[in-house]
Amino acid sequence: MLDELALTNEETGALDDNAWGPVLTESGTRFRLWAPSQNAVKLRLSGDHPMTRSGDGWFDIEIDHQPFGVAYGFVLDDGQVVPDPASHAQQTDVSGLSILTDPKAYDWQHPDWRGRPWHETIVYELHVGAFTPEGTFQAAAAKLEQLAELGLTAVELLPLAQFPGSRGWGYDGVMHYAPHNAYGSPDDLKAFIDTAHGLGLMVFLDVVYNHLGPEGNFLSQYAPAFFREGKQNDWGDQIAFECPAVRRYFIDNAIYWLDEFRLDGLRFDAVNEIKDDDSQTHILEEISTTVRQSITDRHVHLMIENPPNGTDLLAQELFLADWNDGFHHVIHRIVTGETSGIFEKFAPEPFEKLRKIMAEGYLDRGEPIVSDALPPSRCLPPTAFIHFLQNHDQVGNRALGDRLHTIINEQTYKTLMTVLMLSPQIPLIFMGDHYKDDTPFHFFADYDGELADAMRENRAPEAENFGGYPEGKSAEDIPDPNEEVTFTGSKIDWAQAETAEGKAWSSWLRRLIEVRREHIVPQLSDVQDSSGTVLPAPEQCVFVDWTIGSVVLQLRLNLSDETIRLEPDLGTCLWPVDVEESTSELLPVSVAFFFRER
Repeated sequence: MLDELALTNEETGALDDNAWGPVLTESGTRFRLWAPSQNAVKLRLSGDHPMTRSGDGWFDIEIDHQPFGVAYGFVLDDGQVVPDPASHAQQTDVSGLSILTDPKAYDWQHPDWRGRPWHETIVYELHVGAFTPEGTFQAAAAKLEQLAELGLTAVELLPLAQFPGSRGWGYDGVMHYAPHNAYGSPDDLKAFIDTAHGLGLMVFLDVVYNHLGPEGNFLSQYAPAFFREGKQNDWGDQIAFECPAVRRYFIDNAIYWLDEFRLDGLRFDAVNEIKDDDSQTHILEEISTTVRQSITDRHVHLMIENPPNGTDLLAQELFLADWNDGFHHVIHRIVTGETSGIFEKFAPEPFEKLRKIMAEGYLDRGEPIVSDALPPSRCLPPTAFIHFLQNHDQVGNRALGDRLHTIINEQTYKTLMTVLMLSPQIPLIFMGDHYKDDTPFHFFADYDGELADAMRENRAPEAENFGGYPEGKSAEDIPDPNEEVTFTGSKIDWAQAETAEGKAWSSWLRRLIEVRREHIVPQLSDVQDSSGTVLPAPEQCVFVDWTIGSVVLQLRLNLSDETIRLEPDLGTCLWPVDVEESTSELLPVSVAFFFRER
């Protein structure tokens, strides 16, 4: 019985006094909470047990047992019981008690996995809840073999940190150490990752360090210094990264996911929203450095989403690659004609913009985060840019969640997919793209009351920013994000994968990926800079040559409705694979890739 346990309040100097969450010791378990605004805190664990307060606001207690599977929480001055902000699992929701987990309980089947080098990466982004009818880690693991058979090399999961309710995108998480329990247990997540590794797939996780969600965030009650008073970003209170305890929370979190769950990489969401860190070492720099110093026996890849396009994080090799929204935006503007919101910037001279993006990476100079030095993006390798035709944001924020291939013709979509897969940048596809699923993907959440109203009201501005409304539609046609049917209607339809059309698309995509793997990937291992050169091209065409490895890769893209004559001195035709080397014409809405030895 827990009330019979010996409870001690002595400082355990041998342990790290800055660590968050439960720590297993040789003799038991140490529980900690940073609550500088509290005078007294008790551990609730089969009874209430006073904790010792240190001068820096930490409360500690060590017990002589490891009660795995038992619920615990912390009792504040006013009697309120709160979960552990570094909980590794929740008993119920974000307001419930936390569960002590055994980090060594899972028996890894592929402990020798060392990952894959970055240049081999082809990313498949998925939302665990919408990836299968069941919406669980176990169900998702059963589908991984199909992805591996296509030649994909990495799976990227939308955020998993415990968030309010049972459904949501995960960007409003409040417990960064706890996998969302609607998807399964921490060991279920480990089994998913283990299965992926056995199939040769890397697993990346999207982490959100720029804000905490609006519900279930109790830190402001007992640790208001976790946030900057009176300062906010687009989603909530700014996080006080200059505070040592706060820095440690996020640094340890990155290590936790990579170490305990053996993930192959992290994608840091909207890093531009955490740029205001006046510490001597920026939090992003410290996370990157700590990860690289801590994990040295396998490949670990750190990626960013940085809409302002500053090159400093990449040029200093703190992060490997950025989600290059510019590629998506200009492609979308060209093939759909949409010019509102995020596409307005790309309305004039879109082909000029596409040429620059393909050759150099970013369209604009960008904004700095950790350094005022912003070298041009052409100094970076093409593998520093992750390109995509669609992802969760670009589909889910549209008014009706419609996918690109449902609003353009198949020939255009195939042409664009070829550009994506055979260009030297890192390609990413969204779940269902491997068989061309036409199920819409909506923004969904699980709130009620004022928060539900706010979510609902925000949908119209987002839709207007992501292309507006289809003809005859308006804000009234946007699905209510809090209705369960909006979530269930966003689950991809695996039956489509078994249709003749779905199988044909998968077969075609597999062949395309084989060409990338055999001819392009080997050349990317030692590429040094963007090495892209824009060549003169007819209107509505893009001609770019990249020097990669020992070859020059040549893109010839024609999005016009006319046949285009090609120059006579091109190299060997890489794609289409069923044409003669002497290809001299580019048909309307088509693409060809060539390569020649340097």
